[in-house]
Amino acid sequence: MAVVTGAASGMGRATAQLFAAEGARVAACDWDRDRLAAVVSEIEAAGGRVSAHTLDVSDARAVVEMVDQARAAHGPIDILVNNAGIARGGAIEGEDYLENWEAVLAVNLSAHVHLIRACLDDLARDGEGRIVNISSTEGLGGMAYNSPYSTAKHGVIGLTRSLAVELGPRGVTVNAICPGPINTGMTALIDDDHKAVFARRRTALRRYGEPEEVAHMTLSLVLPAASFVTGVALPVDGGQLARTQ
Repeated sequence: MAVVTGAASGMGRATAQLFAAEGARVAACDWDRDRLAAVVSEIEAAGGRVSAHTLDVSDARAVVEMVDQARAAHGPIDILVNNAGIARGGAIEGEDYLENWEAVLAVNLSAHVHLIRACLDDLARDGEGRIVNISSTEGLGGMAYNSPYSTAKHGVIGLTRSLAVELGPRGVTVNAICPGPINTGMTALIDDDHKAVFARRRTALRRYGEPEEVAHMTLSLVLPAASFVTGVALPVDGGQLARTQ
């Protein structure tokens, strides 16, 4: 059984749909009840096995309750995909900076810890558990006026690497995906012309990626073929990090 957070849109939606299409039982989690219901309906219409769990991932108690509900619906947890995230930034001296800092760290980093702790007994039960944390290329670099987000995503990579070492003896792999420019809800407000200019200047493939492309890389890290892969931070960025000019 796979738990996928942030499943109501973007990469989480694509991941939940793909996992279900591949035969996994999916506990789809998101704070947006209506959009989550729509995704679950789509998965069920396609013959997938899925349950909907309205969840604020920053609420540690709610996370434990969700895990209990997911386990009751589908059985023990085999896969955890920590995908939920928000984007808030601003200048370090801004009036709303600290509010943004607390919110972003809570959702984009601390929530990963809450979910891993809640799922760990299941994940470690047979030495085949899989954790995939969604970071970002912002976790491998930095951008002005985006330090809360960048800090959280750096933290996700650090958490991934440390837990890969800690949980390796228990057979649990822990990896991170680092998406670059992807067409999601977070990037939907960016003007299309600006996206096109950014893609031409910054990526080798000269385009934005699609959520499904990230979902397939996430799937690849939980397959038996990837059982010896752990502690990696895998860019899915169209060559953004590779390109120097």
